[in-house]
Formats: sequence, structure tokens, C-alpha cells
Amino acid sequence: MSAAEGFSVGEPGVWGEITAGLRVSRPVLVARLMELDAAGALTTAHVRAGAQVGGVTARTVWRWLEAARTEGRVERRRRARLELSDQAWEVLAQAGGNVAVLHRYLKRVGGEVPSLASLYRVVHRDLQAGRVLPDRAVVRREREEQTRQALADLALAGPREGGAVKVAARRPPHPAPEAVSGVPSGESGTLEGVALPAGARLVETSSVRAVAEAVGQAMAAEGAVCVFGDPGRGKTAAVRMALRAVPAGWKVTWVPVPVRPSVAGMRRAVFDALALPGRFPHTSALADAAVSGALGEARVIVIDEAQRLPVPCLEYLQSLWDHPGTRVTLVLCGAGTERALARLPQLASRIGAWQEVPRLAATEVTAVVTGFHPLWRTVSAEDLTWIDQTSTHGTLRTWAALTTHLQNVLLTTADAVVDRALLGRLCQRVAPPL
Repeated sequence: MSAAEGFSVGEPGVWGEITAGLRVSRPVLVARLMELDAAGALTTAHVRAGAQVGGVTARTVWRWLEAARTEGRVERRRRARLELSDQAWEVLAQAGGNVAVLHRYLKRVGGEVPSLASLYRVVHRDLQAGRVLPDRAVVRREREEQTRQALADLALAGPREGGAVKVAARRPPHPAPEAVSGVPSGESGTLEGVALPAGARLVETSSVRAVAEAVGQAMAAEGAVCVFGDPGRGKTAAVRMALRAVPAGWKVTWVPVPVRPSVAGMRRAVFDALALPGRFPHTSALADAAVSGALGEARVIVIDEAQRLPVPCLEYLQSLWDHPGTRVTLVLCGAGTERALARLPQLASRIGAWQEVPRLAATEVTAVVTGFHPLWRTVSAEDLTWIDQTSTHGTLRTWAALTTHLQNVLLTTADAVVDRALLGRLCQRVAPPL
């Protein structure tokens, strides 16, 4: 008896289709073979005939039957759907959508890692389904804010009882919404965007007054100003203090400089900094039109770390400033910005003021430092002068770092005495290696 005859004798319905050479689906085939198996009539000939009409091998049919007996499953086992966690999407956003970077990250973390091709398929599938990849700059700012908050929580934990000096510190409030000036200020003279030790406050120095005068003159003429000087001298703080209160009708916009900036990246940075409505336009002409329209009102555009800008990006900023429909005062700030502008004489010739921020003068050290943080009011003027001559050298950023170290010592060490020996050890921490 042939296999076809074994199926057809006394079996109507689907087995009649089998003998006619028609293809039968797996569920129908397995169900019929299981009926024969339950009746004790299943033979190898039935399996071979079923494999022929199912378009598979006899071994495959035997596996189907085994799955039906042990698991009660007649359908194909569904493959587990690969899903990416929110943390993986955050890593992908920080990498600018680079799936290979995500794959290397998953390998470092450990565990079961899908193949690179599988990751590509999952990311493409979820993006097609409507998943939005977070903006890399937004994710970076959120992470930096979380890090700053964690450090602030540690610094503001409070001094130990019994310390020689106790500092009353409290967490500053969250920054208020952007005011008309664009530079919101907090308590104790702090400014958003300026990192200070807990309890510290900004002090108006002669350099701050000079920067304020230069920026004010540039605003009066809707011109441009370059604020330069060595790192750590307080250029950014001076500009923010100068722009803390601007005339009515003016707005201030700080434009971050992207890493390895291009004209396209700078155009996007300006668009995002202006907080224009809608999505970023898909053509440069539309983006420039939107930016130019927003710059029709009086506005100060501050480019911090401008020394990183190549000539094409400087030309783009010059085009915004030269546009007949814009009212822009351009402030270029950063260590080495004067050398970057020298590469573009067309823009350098338009700079109305070249304002250098020098080191803190020796005669200002005592007044500025004691006004900067109350901890230094317990230190003698001779020790402050010694610190400046041997370690800080009039650099405000180094003074801020030294303040943080002194504060941590007083918070963590009982009966700490602020003397020349302690100050010398702390100065070694902030001194750069030879």
C-alpha cells in the first residue's frame, strides 16, 4: 500500500486533498496525524506522506508531533521579541544614533548581547513605530544637571559637630524661568551657568566692571565685543554678571558651541538656543529665515568657548549679524578667542572692543576672596597673600577649587584647624603637576 493510499482509505476531507497533491498547513497536518496516533493507526508511511504534502522532511514532521505530545503546541514557537530598555535608548541618544556604540556598551555591561544586525533591526523597527530618539544635547544637559545636583547634595550635607569653623549652607532654589534679560539670578549673587562652591557668591571686581562697560557700549551700537583671557580668570562669570540686568526690550541668548562644530551644527545650536517653535527645518534656507526672523528684536547673542569655532562658523555668525533685518549684539567669549578671530579679518575688523580679563590683582585678593566665601574670612590676610603667590596666582577658578577642598575638610574632619600647614596641603591638590 502506498503512502497516499494509507491516507486515503476510509479518510474523507483533508486526506482527499493530500492524495490530490495539495499543500496542507502545519496545524491541519499535525492535528490529523495526532488523531491517527490517538487511534493507534499512525505509521511511518503516514509521516512520510504528511512530509511530502507539507513540503518538509519526515524528521521535521516527527519533531512537530513530539511538540504536540509534550507541549500541546501545533503552531510554530513564537520567537521572543527583542526590546531595548530606556537606558539603552539613552546611550543611543548620547551616541547620536550610532548603533555600533550601543552594541559596544552592551558588551561592556555584560549579559546576553544580541548581534549588531539584530540591534539595527530593533532600532529601525521601533523608530518606524513612532519611537523618538532623544536629542543628544538634551540628554547631556540632563545628565550634567543630575551630576551637579549630586555633588551639591554631598557638599551641602552639613558640617560635623565640633569643627573649628561651621558654615551654614542651604541648597539654592531651582532657577526661575528665563527673565527678560535671559540671565536668571539665584540667591547670594549666584548666576545660572556659573559653577560655585556651596555658600559662595560672585564678587564684582575691576575686571567685571570693565567687561560690563565693554558689553554695554557694544549693545548701544549693536556691535560686537571679544572677551578673552587665560582659562579660569572668570570670563564667563564676568559676562553673565554684565548681562544680569539689561535694558527693557532686550533679550540675552547663550549659544553653546558644539564639539567639532560645523556650519550645520552651529545653525542648529542657534535655532535651539532661540527656542523657536516647531521642528528644525529640513533646509538651511528655511532655518536661516526662521533664525533671522527671531533676531529682528534687540538681542544679545553670547558665544562662549568661541575659540573652538572654525572660520566657516565664524562666517555664519557674521552673516547673522550683518543681516539687514537683525538687531544683534555679538559677544564672543573664551580663552584664545582673539586668536580665532584673527583667522577671519572680516569679522575681526567689526569687533568694537577687545576686552581682556586679567589675573586677579594682588591688591584685590583679600577683598575679593573674603567676599567670595565666608570661610576665607577666618584666614589672615598674610596667609591669603601667600596662597595667591604660591598656588592660585590670581586665578579665580583655582580659588574656587581650593574653597571646595577647604570646605570638604571642615565638613569631614572634626576639630580641623585652618593653619598654614592645612592650607599648604590643600594648595598641593590644586597645583598642576610639573
